[in-house]
Amino acid sequence: MKWKQQSFHQLSNQKLYQILQLRLEVFVVEQECAYPELDGHDESSTHLWLENKNDIVAYCRLVPAGDKYPYISIGRVVVNPLYRSQGYARQLMDKAIEVIRTQGTAAEIFLQGQEHLRHFYGSFGFEEISEVYMDDGIPHVDMLMKLD
Repeated sequence: MKWKQQSFHQLSNQKLYQILQLRLEVFVVEQECAYPELDGHDESSTHLWLENKNDIVAYCRLVPAGDKYPYISIGRVVVNPLYRSQGYARQLMDKAIEVIRTQGTAAEIFLQGQEHLRHFYGSFGFEEISEVYMDDGIPHVDMLMKLD
């Protein structure tokens, strides 16, 4: 297995298709949530994923500060259903935080997490900064992690 990190313009058509297919499979079909998955923020984001042969095991995007939120943010966090319950979500979050720390330009990391995952994100040091609210029919909470 190997970690990959690319800008939107570095992604091959095939890899972009795989990423979007996984995101749609989980966020739209599995979670039964019709929402604008293609939101105009992929082009400015860094795409981070763990690859096993040609499979995407886990994926997220790092959106730069000022693009979607005032802070750099981690979003579209997803683990391929074939690889769940094997610790890849934790590895993905560790890697995403490491990448952001290495860039050295952020004092905080933001994420808009599904409410049922707030304790998972909290285990990395993210703190809730909003009440639970509905977003596209799914309870979410805004969370912020201060880097030191």
